[in-house]
Amino acid sequence: MGESLSSIVFLILGLFAGAGIVIVIYVFRKRALTTKAADLISEAVKKAEEAKKTSLAEIKQESLRLKEETDKEIKERKKELKEMEDRLDKRENSLDKREELLQSRSNNIDKKDEDLLDKQKKLQEKEEKIDGLIKKETEKLEEISKLKKEKAYTILMKKVEEEMSFEIADYIKEEEQKARLNAHEVAKGIIVEAMQRYSSDVTNEQTVSTIALPSDDMKGRLIGREGRNIRTIEAVTGVDLIIDDTPEAIVISSFDPLRREIAKITIESLIKDGRIHPTRIEEIYTKVCNDINTKITDLGNSTVYELGLSKVDPELINTIGRLNYRTSYGQNALKHSKEVAYLCGLMAGELGENVTLARRAGLLHDIGKAIDYEVEGSHVELGVMLAKKYHEDEVVINAIASHHGDCEATSVIAVLVQIADTLSAARPGARNDSIENYVKRLEQLEEIGNSFEGVEKTYAMQAGREVRVLVKPEEVNDAKAKIIARNMKEKIEAEMQYPGTVKITVIRETRASEEAK
Repeated sequence: MGESLSSIVFLILGLFAGAGIVIVIYVFRKRALTTKAADLISEAVKKAEEAKKTSLAEIKQESLRLKEETDKEIKERKKELKEMEDRLDKRENSLDKREELLQSRSNNIDKKDEDLLDKQKKLQEKEEKIDGLIKKETEKLEEISKLKKEKAYTILMKKVEEEMSFEIADYIKEEEQKARLNAHEVAKGIIVEAMQRYSSDVTNEQTVSTIALPSDDMKGRLIGREGRNIRTIEAVTGVDLIIDDTPEAIVISSFDPLRREIAKITIESLIKDGRIHPTRIEEIYTKVCNDINTKITDLGNSTVYELGLSKVDPELINTIGRLNYRTSYGQNALKHSKEVAYLCGLMAGELGENVTLARRAGLLHDIGKAIDYEVEGSHVELGVMLAKKYHEDEVVINAIASHHGDCEATSVIAVLVQIADTLSAARPGARNDSIENYVKRLEQLEEIGNSFEGVEKTYAMQAGREVRVLVKPEEVNDAKAKIIARNMKEKIEAEMQYPGTVKITVIRETRASEEAK
């Protein structure tokens, strides 16, 4: 137990000794920290004082800098104000000088105005004085000559006019003679050169066409049993089919070239086909009528292309092609129009005119002949109508209207068309009056027939010795057909002159057809 107590005592003494040591260490450390803190505070105070001194120095330096800059700026502003003041002073002085100069000029102008007024006044006085002197001298002259001024002037001018009129008249007469001689020679040269440069065959159309046959047996087939084939051909085509002893050939006779051409192509097609009977004849005829329009258009296109024309309406091209199947005094209308176009172009080139426009006017001058058998009116009137319809140039329209002298030619090209038309028509053998009279007589026969109500077609046959009239069966009965024949006979006798007799045949045909299915 004693040992335990001793251990406890030693333990307690150890604890107190340890605590004392800790306390001593704490006291010494606290003192060290206090000393260090005081040093740090002292050092911080020193740094703060140094920083304060440094900041005050910088502020003072910056203030000095700003003061210097402000002083410099103030000096510059004062300098600028001084310069501006000097400039204003100079401008003021300049304005003062200008004002003085203007005042001086104003004074000079006033003085000049006064001088001018004085001079004007003096001149007026001199003019009045001169006028007075002239008046006195005129009065003296009138007194001496016993003539008034106006009368003397009139006498003088009349005398001068009389003397000059003879000289002027002689001069004009001489120049006119020179001009006529020169113009005649020039015109003759141009026409001759144009005729030399353009040379073509005589374009004379006949009223018959010949078709070659493969054999004489074909004649019998074309005639048909009891003549039914030939009657059908003549009825549908409106031509005369002449079958005589001429070997391997037949002749188609008709005054209408288009009708004759359609009949020729129809017969040639029948010969190639080999089937010749009334129904087939009508079928072939209908097909040829449709195909001929294409051929007509091709003719028009080739003509326009050949002459170098452009911008021609398609309908007008077709009308141009139809001229190939019209004649004038036996002269083919299309060939005549082309010839006139070429001659116009050649003469226009020599005169410095528009060659293309001249050719166009020459080609279209007889365009009315393509429809004159369809529409009432002269070919000139119809030609002008067509040209206006298709918006042709005014020069072309005037050339068409004036080429027969129906109105005045307003351009050189219109005059050239007249000349070229005359040259083409006057060529030896170009035209035949007897053929033209023959054609006109046949056309008149057909016109009389078509004038009756209910008539569908009228064909003049046998050189005008027979007229076949096809009537509409739904409008004309048998009794009315006889009346038409009678009235037509009387009208022909009253209005026409013709050799021999004219046979009138009115045909009324009714067909009924059905199709079995």
